[in-house]
Amino acid sequence: MNAVIYARYSSDNQREESIEGQLRECKEYAERSGMNVVATYIDRALSAKTDDRPQFQQMIRDSNTHKFEVVLVWKLDRFSRNRYDSANYKRKLAQNHVRVVSATEPISNTPEGIMLESLLEGMAEYYSGELSEKVSRGHKENALKAKFNGGTIPLGYRIDENQHYQIDPATAPLVLETFERYADGECVRKIVESFNARGLRTSRGAPFSINSFQAILKNRRYLGEYRYKDTVIPDAIPAIITPEVFEKVQRRCEQNKKAPAHTKTDVNYMLTTKLFCGKCGAMMAGESGKSHTGAWHYYYKCGNHKRHGRSVCDLKAVRKEPLERFVVKVAIEKVLKTDTLELLAQKLLEYQNKENTRLPVLQAGLKDISKRINNIVSAIEQGIFTPATKQRLDELEEQRKELEASILQEQIAKPLLTREQILFWFERFRQGDPSDPAYQQKIIDCFVNSFYIFDDRLIINFNYRDGDKLVSLQEVKSSFLGGNRSPHRNGLCAIQKAPLRRGFSHASASFPHPPTKFCGASFRGVQWHLCFSVCMVSFFI
Repeated sequence: MNAVIYARYSSDNQREESIEGQLRECKEYAERSGMNVVATYIDRALSAKTDDRPQFQQMIRDSNTHKFEVVLVWKLDRFSRNRYDSANYKRKLAQNHVRVVSATEPISNTPEGIMLESLLEGMAEYYSGELSEKVSRGHKENALKAKFNGGTIPLGYRIDENQHYQIDPATAPLVLETFERYADGECVRKIVESFNARGLRTSRGAPFSINSFQAILKNRRYLGEYRYKDTVIPDAIPAIITPEVFEKVQRRCEQNKKAPAHTKTDVNYMLTTKLFCGKCGAMMAGESGKSHTGAWHYYYKCGNHKRHGRSVCDLKAVRKEPLERFVVKVAIEKVLKTDTLELLAQKLLEYQNKENTRLPVLQAGLKDISKRINNIVSAIEQGIFTPATKQRLDELEEQRKELEASILQEQIAKPLLTREQILFWFERFRQGDPSDPAYQQKIIDCFVNSFYIFDDRLIINFNYRDGDKLVSLQEVKSSFLGGNRSPHRNGLCAIQKAPLRRGFSHASASFPHPPTKFCGASFRGVQWHLCFSVCMVSFFI
């Protein structure tokens, strides 16, 4: 019987030894019971009152693979301290023919055992609820006495032996300086740069940032006000800032919040890090400008042109929206075709088998061991039986057991996708909304490797095996610009294969006119050439 172990502890007050102890006792139980442990799942510092535990959820998903029949826990409260969650997830496991077993709580499968298991789960939930109530009560009492209740100690304070706030003479002047400088009109960025240049650090020992200063400027503790949840006690702790300075700072914070710069649209340039200048190879970056009508327009501009001017690179800027729509449309039409997707699915299945080099070795070893065992069994059936035969058979059986466990561990760690799963995943892309920015971003992120813009052509490279490795301008020029393009026929794209380079299957297509019908937009009215590489992608392996 194959089993997995689930171990957990609920807070940072417990240590790693807690996990080690759980694993040790579970493994000892598995050995006594004849179970093969094929995987372990561990959640650290996470409560069992909630099911929001990454490794726990991964274990539930992995039960769909039917690679194990038992989830082994040290105690049932490690699995869950919520009766609803416990029943819900045990039902999901049961549907996959998996049951939960406690290594330290012997519970039979009889009606009495079922009642005992329910009683233990109820006691675990009761204990968790009671503990939470006690902790909340203790925090409430501390709050009424203005005591420190945990968390980060604000800059400028220290906690004494009685858990009360006291002014820290070393850091309180920094708080006062921050408020006074900001109240006098200095911007946060300059204050941050000034503090970091002096080697000063936050209460956590990190360099100052704009966010850390915003937290300081909003903190009412510096007025002497104690807050914990709904408990507010004025003048309960020593004040560092006067009410006049604090209110002046708050007024300035509110004014800056309403400043025009804060309402400026945050534009997402989807082709960033993938779009390059075809003339100099520099990355193209986002650029914006306001017209005489007051409308904002957004472009992609060559990085060298942007920094050094036309003398270095004279490629003109390109409108953002039409270019992004064009790339998405090309990706959908060239990649998400039925025949291409069938080819992609086949290549991905082949790639999965090539990628996992350990699993084929283990499977070959298991096949060889099984063959040897069958030979010995055949010899025994023919009357050949000696102590050496028995010893060798036991050794081979043990090796087969270890190999089977290793294969299951490998399959759980790296589950293989089926052809249907791959095609279903692609189908989700085909059914997306091309006008949806989120969908456009997914298409670009998954399929587009690089995109080069010239004065008279666009070249798009889609991902293949080396999808994480950028196609350089030199490779683009040698693959496309040096070859002959086939003429168009009847106004359609005529495709001609170009030399293969770095795992990309290249093809080029020329358009006699700006591709307005094809991409829904024309760029500067020039003749465009679309060059694309049909992909066998590896983006989600």
